[in-house]
Amino acid sequence: MNRQDNLPSVPPAAPRLPLVVLLGPTAVGKTELSLQLAERFDGEIVGADSRQLYQGMDIGTAKPTPDELARVPHHLIDLCPPDQSITLAEYQRLAYAAIDAIHARGRVPFLVGGTALYLRAVVEGLRIPEVPPNPALRAELEAVLAAQGREELFRRLAAVDPATAAVVDRNNPRRLLRALEIALLTGKSKVELEGADPPPYAILQIGLERPRPALYARIDSRVAAMVQAGWVEETARLMAAGYAPTLPAMTSLGYREIAAYLQGEMDLEAAIARIQIETHRFVRHQLTWFRRMPGIIWFNLETPGVETAIFGAVADFLAGFEANNGASRCD
Repeated sequence: MNRQDNLPSVPPAAPRLPLVVLLGPTAVGKTELSLQLAERFDGEIVGADSRQLYQGMDIGTAKPTPDELARVPHHLIDLCPPDQSITLAEYQRLAYAAIDAIHARGRVPFLVGGTALYLRAVVEGLRIPEVPPNPALRAELEAVLAAQGREELFRRLAAVDPATAAVVDRNNPRRLLRALEIALLTGKSKVELEGADPPPYAILQIGLERPRPALYARIDSRVAAMVQAGWVEETARLMAAGYAPTLPAMTSLGYREIAAYLQGEMDLEAAIARIQIETHRFVRHQLTWFRRMPGIIWFNLETPGVETAIFGAVADFLAGFEANNGASRCD
């Protein structure tokens, strides 16, 4: 699909500040296009990638390179070491703070990434239950997960919070654990505690896509290039620094397979092939979540002239704001 006429408009009575969202699956081409857009429209980039939050995990998460970081200011990458974590509520607060600071500088914020839950937290203003983890309960549930698996967590969640159990991703042990933790600590359903308070932005959501064979070919080439660029050595450094392969961050896509290679559990060719296959599966999961998000205007990057159409869509979207403040970011 190419550019459409029903772009979001700025309400004349109560103009809101703009937020341009650029989303799409892994390896589709978000990074270079986001840099070009931010350069063209005097913008800054706010990351929406759950793996790029971790320090030291650069190659395997396809973080912007030093040269790319020098081209455009970036926010919300390298926030914590791999043995720590950022909750969704913390990410949401940090993202809003970064977006508001970009607005205060008179620039355009571009929210860029492929983590659907992070994108939804910002765009939809999800209300996220802020229940601090209880170390004793967390340790107990982690032990249950290790000994009996995620199906036991799901069984327990269904017993105490059937509403959340009906909608949770039962294949994601972290989501199951957190939902069960909330139910046990508050006595309330995670679903009941949630909701949405849309942020005070006018939002343009641009989705990037490619035909599946072309996307898979890009993934396979990128994985090989990342290994060539030092992904194995990066993983070895992290393990040598004491970051165990069992840490949630280190079980991210790709790192777990390379860790298995480093531990002698598979050869490198098999690890690369497995990363490619698992990344194909991951992008199918990403696309499923994106299709559930309303208001996205999709552009096929294999279509001739598509970048011109995307730049035109952003220019049209920002035109109302330029008229309101009497300046032009496009000159």
